[in-house]
Amino acid sequence: MPSSKEIIAKRVAMELEDGELVNLGIGLPTMVPTFLPEGISITLQSENGFVGLGPVTEADPDLVNAGGIPAGILPGGACFDSFMSFNLIRGGHVDVTVLGALQVDEQGNLANWMVPGKMVPGMGGAMDLVVGAKKVIVAMEHTAKGDVPKILKQCELPLTAKGVVSLIVTELGVMRVTSSGLVLEEIAPGVTVEEIQNKTVATLIISENLAPMKGVEI
Repeated sequence: MPSSKEIIAKRVAMELEDGELVNLGIGLPTMVPTFLPEGISITLQSENGFVGLGPVTEADPDLVNAGGIPAGILPGGACFDSFMSFNLIRGGHVDVTVLGALQVDEQGNLANWMVPGKMVPGMGGAMDLVVGAKKVIVAMEHTAKGDVPKILKQCELPLTAKGVVSLIVTELGVMRVTSSGLVLEEIAPGVTVEEIQNKTVATLIISENLAPMKGVEI
């Protein structure tokens, strides 16, 4: 049986299209390339100054992703300074960014960088990425530890950005942010609509075409 993170990463991979420039947040989103459908090739961008990131083939202390994790670079890839990297991001050249969240709400607001009273490393490039990317996908487990809801009517933590989230993918389902609210479009095998709603503070709009989660088999 696949883990929650594998279910999420596999479903997110199905949202990516051939030739897209994609930025992946640290943690769960880095699993997405493993599950890309056959024939789909993407270029990974990292805000610390790389395009064309790939698997680690040889240890190099100067090749790390934005999370400080060792990375490789594929033939045709390039490295550059932060000025150029954020010009790519702020200039609208990143097609998709995939990142986790502490909280998301029904207006597409995102909070993913700070818990009051906790030590945090800083916002990093998240604020720029979610505003500059053409599509923002939140990939996260549906609740925090102890079944604390993360999908709310209104975010309670400090916001990263307002109204930027396009799609939310969790191990329970796929929700699209619309002007009317969150539309539940897909549901994982063995999960009921009632279960998802009970773990979600925001009121879900059930799509007339509600379907099983694509590519997920349990």
